Amino acid sequence: MEFGLSEEQRMLQDSVRRFLEEQAPLDTVRRIAETGVGFDETLWQSFVQLGVPGAIIPEQYGGPGLSFFDAFIILEAAGRCIAPAPLLGTMIMAPIALLELGSDEQKDRLLPRLAAGDCKVAVALTEVINRREDAGLTLTGDKLNGKALFVLDAGVADVILVAVGKDTLVLVERNAGGVTLRTLPTIDKTRCIAEVVFDNVNAELIGPAGGAGAAITRMLDGGRIALAADMLGAAEVMIEKAVAYAGERQQFNRPIGSFQAVKHMCADMVAELEPARSLIWYAAHTHDFVPEEARLMACHAKAHMAEVGTVVAKTAIEVHGGMGFTDLMGLHYWFKRIGFNRQLLGAPEQLRHEAAIIQGWIAA
Repeated sequence: MEFGLSEEQRMLQDSVRRFLEEQAPLDTVRRIAETGVGFDETLWQSFVQLGVPGAIIPEQYGGPGLSFFDAFIILEAAGRCIAPAPLLGTMIMAPIALLELGSDEQKDRLLPRLAAGDCKVAVALTEVINRREDAGLTLTGDKLNGKALFVLDAGVADVILVAVGKDTLVLVERNAGGVTLRTLPTIDKTRCIAEVVFDNVNAELIGPAGGAGAAITRMLDGGRIALAADMLGAAEVMIEKAVAYAGERQQFNRPIGSFQAVKHMCADMVAELEPARSLIWYAAHTHDFVPEEARLMACHAKAHMAEVGTVVAKTAIEVHGGMGFTDLMGLHYWFKRIGFNRQLLGAPEQLRHEAAIIQGWIAA
C-alpha cells in the first residue's frame, strides 16, 4: 500500500504553492494585516481565478468537485503563506453544510455563488463549542436573537452561517437589519474576528429546525481538519526558515547550524512534525472515505497538530535568537496563526475530552 500523494496531487500542491508564493509574499501579508480587516479583494480574486473557493463543490454547481483531501492540500499551502482570506467558512464549512442539508433550491442558489467567489461566508459556532453566560442565540420562527462571539471572517462576509444550539443551522445576510458587528482584537491580524449581535433578524433555515445536528458535526469536523492543515503548512515554513537561518548565521566564525545544540533543535522539530503529517493526512482521508471515523480523527488531528505546532513555533523562534522576535523576520505571523488556530473550534484539551466521549471512555 502506498501512502502518499498521487502525481495529480503533487502537481496540485506545487501549483498552489507557487501561486501563493507569488501572490501572497510576506510583504503582502504584512500590508493586509495592517489594515485591520484581514482581507484584500485583489488577493481574493486571485484565489477565485485559481478555483480555490469552490474546491469541494461538485461540477454541477460550478466547482471542480475535488475531494476533501485535495482541498486539504490547498489549505496546507495557504497555511504556508498565512493567507489572509476567508477560506474556512467559504471553501469548507458552508459547502459541507449545504451539501449535507441544504434544499435543492438552496444548493442551486448558493453553491454557484460560493464556487464563483461571489459569496463569502462567516462562521458562528459559539453555541456548539462553548457558550458564555452573556452570549447565546434563540430562534423563534424565522427570527434570530442573541449574541455570537468569535465569528470568523464576519467583517468581510456576505452571509453568516450560524449554529443555534447544537441542532439548528441558519443563514443570515451580513447586512440584514438588526445585525450589529463589533470587531474583536486577536493575536492573528490576518483574520477578522467579531462579536455579532442579532436583534430580531430574518434567518434562513438550512434543513429542519432541530434536525441539523449531524450536518453541524460534519461541518465542524471539516473545519477542524482544515485548521490542522493550516497549522501544518505554517509549521513547515517555520522549520524551513529556522534551518535556513542556522545555515547562514555566523557565530565564532562558523554557522550556528554546525553546533550540536542547534542541530538537535532543528532535528527535534522535524521529528515532531512528520508523524503529525501522517495523522492529519489520514483524518482528511476519512472525511470522504471513512466517515464513521471522521469525527474522532478530526479531534485527534487538530488537538495533536496544535500541540506540535506550538512546540515548532517556539523552537523555530529560539533558533533565530533575538532576531526571531523582530517584525523584520516576520516569524510572529506564523507563530500567531498557530496560536490562534490552537483555540479556534476547540482547544486541545476540549478535543481530547470529545475524543474520549466518542470512544466511550467517559460519559457525555
